[in-house]
Amino acid sequence: MVKKALAYSRFINQISKERQPSLIREMTKILASAPPEMIPLSGGLPNPKLFPFKDLTVQVTDGKPISLTGKDMEQALQYLPTGGLPALVKQLKALQMSMHSPSTDIWPDTEVLVTAGSQDGLCKCLEVLLDQGSTVLMEEFVYSGTLSIINPYKPQYKVVKSDSEGIIPEDLEKVLSNWEPGSEDPSAPKFLYINPTGANPTGTVLPECRRHKIYQLCSKYNLLILEDDPYYFLQFQEASKRPPSFFSMDTEGRVIRFDSFSKILSSGIRLGFVTGPKPIVDRVMLHMQVSVLHASSLSQVLVSNLLEQWGEEGFKNHITKVENFYMERRDELIKAADKHLKGVCEYSVPLGGMFLWIKVPAIKSTWDMIMERGLAKNIMLMPGKAFQADPDKPSQYLRAAFSVAPVKDFEPAMERLAELIKTEMELQ
Repeated sequence: MVKKALAYSRFINQISKERQPSLIREMTKILASAPPEMIPLSGGLPNPKLFPFKDLTVQVTDGKPISLTGKDMEQALQYLPTGGLPALVKQLKALQMSMHSPSTDIWPDTEVLVTAGSQDGLCKCLEVLLDQGSTVLMEEFVYSGTLSIINPYKPQYKVVKSDSEGIIPEDLEKVLSNWEPGSEDPSAPKFLYINPTGANPTGTVLPECRRHKIYQLCSKYNLLILEDDPYYFLQFQEASKRPPSFFSMDTEGRVIRFDSFSKILSSGIRLGFVTGPKPIVDRVMLHMQVSVLHASSLSQVLVSNLLEQWGEEGFKNHITKVENFYMERRDELIKAADKHLKGVCEYSVPLGGMFLWIKVPAIKSTWDMIMERGLAKNIMLMPGKAFQADPDKPSQYLRAAFSVAPVKDFEPAMERLAELIKTEMELQ
């Protein structure tokens, strides 16, 4: 029996359908793989003889320096195809195969696109999918940057409840029951946005059993899954206990995955990558053609050289080093929180990411406490309200990041927070 392909036209909005490929960009892609005898008179590429940067050497921790000269340096400074440096795209496809073992049902029709950070890829994907007033499914607390992308579309948010393990499948099913499965109703949602691993802000890692239930529901109701996973390489569980990605369990081409190098290589290089069904990823590429053109050439060349030097084993060794570093910091913050916040706050030990999600049951809203009185006492946290779809709803939560503050400051920070909360309780 031949598997019926998804009808992606249902998900793509009219503006995106109107976008046409840029001929200049398409010519740039052809030129990238053209034979040496090709005479390039088509594009307005600047002449590299006038680039003032002639060579570059980057030192690598526990590795050989990366030196760019001659043609390599020219490539790092020149326009690239929108899809990305061909060598890097090839490496990323191999990485996705290794890390996720995607189904053979979808892999031949899967595309990988290098983006200027994973958030840029997410933003452009949402530009492809959203209409004004679209119904948007998301969990109770989400990354504030995602809300900033979506809010101007004046969406109808349908919030799905979550707990210490992430989104609750039973509540997702309850929300979806407002529509018939596979409904063509314009008010029906097109996708579920989810941050399944080390979620920002909650730090939760969605268990495998929940992922399967969620995927089944999205299949039943014909939804895409936007798997925003920038903390995938920042998990604190043993390898055998780590749940598979949605991308790895996708057999129908309904998962669009967003990965990031920001947390593991550098946030400043601004590199991420989108992996998903070609009809959707190609649309995202068209949106890139009219904005950034392509992700930074220099960043792509450097990362490609680094991945080549490391190989898969070296890359995995680096990930282990990163995860151990952040896990130690997490443990120190938990130790400080246990000492000063027990009995006053509620929190779970995060299984991934960079954040401790804290509930203060005795306080109706943490906003003024953090944004006014907290700053006055030289302690900075994020109030939970920043991560809610409804900005008018008070929040009892706050987010503490354990990524960059000195470890020696964790205990005084939690002590100040405890004092702040006790003072706030007296004011109410």
